[in-house]
Amino acid sequence: MQIAGLNTLGISIARIDYAPLGQNPPHTHPRATEILTVLEGTLYVGFVTSNLPAPARNKFFSKVLNKGDVFVFPVGLIHFQFNPNPHQSAVAIAALSSQNPGAITIANAVFGSDPPISDDVLAKAFQVEKNTIDWLQAQFWENNHN
Repeated sequence: MQIAGLNTLGISIARIDYAPLGQNPPHTHPRATEILTVLEGTLYVGFVTSNLPAPARNKFFSKVLNKGDVFVFPVGLIHFQFNPNPHQSAVAIAALSSQNPGAITIANAVFGSDPPISDDVLAKAFQVEKNTIDWLQAQFWENNHN
Protein backbone atom coordinates (compact mmCIF):
# COMPACT_ATOMS: atom_id res chain seq x y z
CA MET A 1 0.00 0.00 0.00
CA GLN A 2 2.97 2.35 0.54
CA ILE A 3 4.64 1.54 -2.79
CA ALA A 4 1.80 2.20 -5.21
CA GLY A 5 3.77 0.88 -8.20
CA LEU A 6 3.63 -2.63 -6.72
CA ASN A 7 -0.18 -2.71 -6.60
CA THR A 8 -1.56 -5.64 -8.66
CA LEU A 9 1.94 -7.01 -9.40
CA GLY A 10 1.63 -9.85 -6.89
CA ILE A 11 4.55 -8.88 -4.66
CA SER A 12 5.18 -6.89 -1.49
CA ILE A 13 8.24 -5.92 0.49
CA ALA A 14 8.86 -4.87 4.09
CA ARG A 15 11.79 -3.68 6.16
CA ILE A 16 11.83 -5.23 9.64
CA ASP A 17 13.89 -3.73 12.47
CA TYR A 18 14.57 -6.03 15.44
CA ALA A 19 15.58 -4.64 18.84
CA PRO A 20 18.22 -6.55 20.78
CA LEU A 21 16.49 -9.83 21.78
CA GLY A 22 13.50 -8.71 19.68
CA GLN A 23 11.41 -11.05 17.61
CA ASN A 24 8.74 -11.38 14.98
CA PRO A 25 6.73 -14.07 16.83
CA PRO A 26 5.40 -17.27 15.23
CA HIS A 27 3.04 -16.28 12.45
CA THR A 28 1.92 -17.31 8.99
CA HIS A 29 1.18 -15.66 5.66
CA PRO A 30 -1.76 -17.60 4.19
CA ARG A 31 -1.32 -16.15 0.69
CA ALA A 32 2.43 -15.77 0.19
CA THR A 33 5.89 -17.28 0.31
CA GLU A 34 8.43 -15.02 2.03
CA ILE A 35 12.10 -14.54 1.30
CA LEU A 36 14.06 -12.80 4.05
CA THR A 37 17.46 -11.14 3.64
CA VAL A 38 19.46 -9.96 6.67
CA LEU A 39 20.90 -6.48 6.13
CA GLU A 40 22.46 -5.97 9.57
CA GLY A 41 23.02 -8.13 12.64
CA THR A 42 22.06 -11.74 13.27
CA LEU A 43 18.70 -13.53 13.24
CA TYR A 44 17.66 -16.99 14.37
CA VAL A 45 14.82 -18.03 12.04
CA GLY A 46 12.72 -21.11 11.48
CA PHE A 47 9.53 -22.67 10.18
CA VAL A 48 7.50 -25.82 10.77
CA THR A 49 6.16 -27.96 7.93
CA SER A 50 2.46 -28.71 7.76
CA ASN A 51 0.71 -31.97 8.65
CA LEU A 52 2.44 -33.88 5.87
CA PRO A 53 2.70 -37.66 5.96
CA ALA A 54 5.42 -38.99 8.27
CA PRO A 55 8.39 -38.53 8.50
CA ALA A 56 8.04 -34.90 7.25
CA ARG A 57 5.09 -34.12 9.54
CA ASN A 58 5.60 -30.93 11.56
CA LYS A 59 9.35 -30.94 10.86
CA PHE A 60 11.18 -27.88 12.19
CA PHE A 61 13.76 -26.14 9.97
CA SER A 62 15.91 -23.38 11.47
CA LYS A 63 19.10 -21.48 10.87
CA VAL A 64 21.14 -18.62 12.28
CA LEU A 65 21.45 -15.92 9.62
CA ASN A 66 24.13 -13.24 9.42
CA LYS A 67 24.44 -10.14 7.26
CA GLY A 68 23.79 -11.07 3.63
CA ASP A 69 22.17 -14.44 4.37
CA VAL A 70 18.79 -15.35 2.88
CA PHE A 71 16.03 -17.72 4.08
CA VAL A 72 12.72 -18.77 2.50
CA PHE A 73 9.48 -19.39 4.41
CA PRO A 74 7.03 -21.40 2.25
CA VAL A 75 3.49 -20.11 1.84
CA GLY A 76 1.17 -20.69 4.79
CA LEU A 77 3.73 -22.28 7.15
CA ILE A 78 4.25 -21.07 10.72
CA HIS A 79 7.55 -19.22 10.99
CA PHE A 80 9.44 -16.69 13.15
CA GLN A 81 12.52 -14.50 13.37
CA PHE A 82 14.45 -13.74 16.58
CA ASN A 83 17.43 -11.47 17.21
CA PRO A 84 19.58 -13.45 19.69
CA ASN A 85 22.00 -10.59 20.32
CA PRO A 86 21.32 -8.72 23.60
CA HIS A 87 23.48 -5.75 22.52
CA GLN A 88 22.86 -5.16 18.81
CA SER A 89 19.81 -4.51 16.65
CA ALA A 90 19.16 -6.42 13.44
CA VAL A 91 17.55 -5.33 10.17
CA ALA A 92 16.06 -7.47 7.42
CA ILE A 93 14.11 -7.07 4.20
CA ALA A 94 11.21 -9.45 3.58
CA ALA A 95 9.79 -9.89 0.09
CA LEU A 96 6.49 -11.75 -0.29
CA SER A 97 4.88 -13.33 -3.34
CA SER A 98 1.57 -11.48 -2.94
CA GLN A 99 0.44 -7.88 -2.75
CA ASN A 100 -1.87 -9.08 0.06
CA PRO A 101 0.02 -11.85 1.91
CA GLY A 102 -2.00 -11.65 5.12
CA ALA A 103 -0.45 -12.21 8.53
CA ILE A 104 -1.78 -14.39 11.33
CA THR A 105 0.18 -14.19 14.58
CA ILE A 106 -0.43 -17.57 16.19
CA ALA A 107 -0.57 -16.61 19.89
CA ASN A 108 -2.77 -13.57 19.20
CA ALA A 109 -5.19 -15.63 17.13
CA VAL A 110 -5.40 -18.55 19.55
CA PHE A 111 -5.30 -16.78 22.92
CA GLY A 112 -6.55 -13.32 21.97
CA SER A 113 -9.60 -14.08 19.82
CA ASP A 114 -12.80 -12.07 20.36
CA PRO A 115 -14.81 -13.68 21.73
CA PRO A 116 -12.29 -16.01 23.38
CA ILE A 117 -12.03 -19.65 22.29
CA SER A 118 -13.39 -21.88 25.06
CA ASP A 119 -10.75 -22.79 27.63
CA ASP A 120 -12.12 -26.35 27.50
CA VAL A 121 -11.24 -26.53 23.80
CA LEU A 122 -7.79 -24.99 24.23
CA ALA A 123 -6.93 -27.05 27.33
CA LYS A 124 -7.69 -30.23 25.41
CA ALA A 125 -5.83 -29.04 22.29
CA PHE A 126 -2.69 -28.05 24.22
CA GLN A 127 -3.02 -30.83 26.81
CA VAL A 128 -2.70 -28.45 29.76
CA GLU A 129 -4.88 -27.46 32.71
CA LYS A 130 -7.65 -24.93 32.15
CA ASN A 131 -6.02 -22.48 34.58
CA THR A 132 -2.97 -22.38 32.27
CA ILE A 133 -5.24 -21.44 29.36
CA ASP A 134 -6.98 -18.81 31.51
CA TRP A 135 -3.57 -17.33 32.36
CA LEU A 136 -2.51 -17.26 28.69
CA GLN A 137 -5.77 -15.66 27.60
CA ALA A 138 -5.35 -13.01 30.32
CA GLN A 139 -2.07 -11.95 28.68
CA PHE A 140 -4.18 -10.81 25.72
CA TRP A 141 -6.79 -9.09 27.91
CA GLU A 142 -7.10 -5.94 25.79
CA ASN A 143 -8.02 -8.10 22.78
CA ASN A 144 -10.56 -10.18 24.69
CA HIS A 145 -12.28 -7.56 26.79
CA ASN A 146 -13.10 -4.42 24.81
